[in-house]
Amino acid sequence: MRWLLLGSAIVAEVAATSSMRAATEKQGSPWWWVAVAVGYVLSFVLFAGALALGAQLGAAYAIWAGVGVALTATVAYAVFHERITPMTLVGIALIVVGVLVVELASHPAES
Repeated sequence: MRWLLLGSAIVAEVAATSSMRAATEKQGSPWWWVAVAVGYVLSFVLFAGALALGAQLGAAYAIWAGVGVALTATVAYAVFHERITPMTLVGIALIVVGVLVVELASHPAES
């Protein structure tokens, strides 16, 4: 359940960030700002729920932030037609590797 909450928190955060991009466009509706606020509040509530159910803070935050960055870049490319350069892909790959390292380090091998 904590992973479902964490995944939902990531989706809410990416939706909020993407809504902020939409809200700042010339023809952006003020309703996008409502989506920004709701998305960020929901994201924090869901993240807190994942922590309350036993997710480790360091690993959960690394996953939340890392996956959020990668998904936000993907949404920016798909929806807002922003460029993804080879260096962007390298950066996303490094984030994924970093998240994996943090996750693996949060579960020390048992002796």
